[in-house]
Amino acid sequence: MAIAKAERLMNLALCLLGTRRPLSKRELRGSIEAYLEAFGPGSGVASGSGPGAASGAPDNATGSDDAFNRMFERDKDDLRELGLIIETVESVDGETGYLARRDSNRLPPVTLDVEEAAALGLAASVWQQARLAAAASGALQKLRAAGMPLAEEVYGSHSALETRIPVHEAAFEPLMLAARDRRPVVFDYRKANSARPEQRHVEPWQLECWRGHWYLAGWDRDRKAERVFRLSRITGKVRSRGIPFTAPVPDHVTVRETVERWAGETATGTALIKVRADHGYPLRARALATRELGDGWDELEIPYGHGLDAWLVEFGPDVVVLEPAELRAEVLDRLRAVAKG
Repeated sequence: MAIAKAERLMNLALCLLGTRRPLSKRELRGSIEAYLEAFGPGSGVASGSGPGAASGAPDNATGSDDAFNRMFERDKDDLRELGLIIETVESVDGETGYLARRDSNRLPPVTLDVEEAAALGLAASVWQQARLAAAASGALQKLRAAGMPLAEEVYGSHSALETRIPVHEAAFEPLMLAARDRRPVVFDYRKANSARPEQRHVEPWQLECWRGHWYLAGWDRDRKAERVFRLSRITGKVRSRGIPFTAPVPDHVTVRETVERWAGETATGTALIKVRADHGYPLRARALATRELGDGWDELEIPYGHGLDAWLVEFGPDVVVLEPAELRAEVLDRLRAVAKG
């Protein structure tokens, strides 16, 4: 069975790194199993077949040498593209040799100050769920093995910095992998004002966490426009498709800005609402003005933008919209849709 190219390149790199003197093509050809299998005795390349092979026909041997030379040159170029520094040395008898000196191919030592090492430790410890957790844990072990101080060693085990990114949605991992591999996905999505999910065909660009919720930005193929989807509203399984993207991926994807705009963070006016006392603290934090109404209610003036109705619905009976009339109608429509569902 033919030896895989990756194994052949690895064995060639090990030979070139392990030698103390330059090795000729002839020596490499006789030392590396993949070359022996392809071009050694009995390989079928050098010996050929038929009457000419029985007498050791020179044309077959020449063909074998040419094929080996082409493979060796390709392998050498591939290793150099991967970053291995291979030197070519002429011996006293005129034969060309090759070697990769260890001192030329050794990475410089990684030197980090206390703050830099702590920052890396914090970043690596962020991922406690999803597929990145194992990689992050391995990175922490390597930092410790290198003698780097980590977050708990700098700030103490009871640090006020608690680095966690919660990922409870099952859709997170398949969407993360699809965005990385540039693969379109299909999933069922339930809008805030609808109890019945709709199928969406999306080219995923980027995931981002905002105010404790994960969002996906991408190209909606059916609507032919950029859209942002909240992962908690994805129902069922995310299915990837082995077809290319149809829309260009922008250099900068403004997930947070888009979510803010659709959530009413980009205000176009103000709204007047009633909020039950000791409730609606996120709304109170955004209030431009607050007035006590008595009977357990307060009146708030808050910024009004697109998507504010969806946010107000989440507070249920603790919020009543006074004005504008269109916002009140939108909230009522959403509540009726939820009641029907």
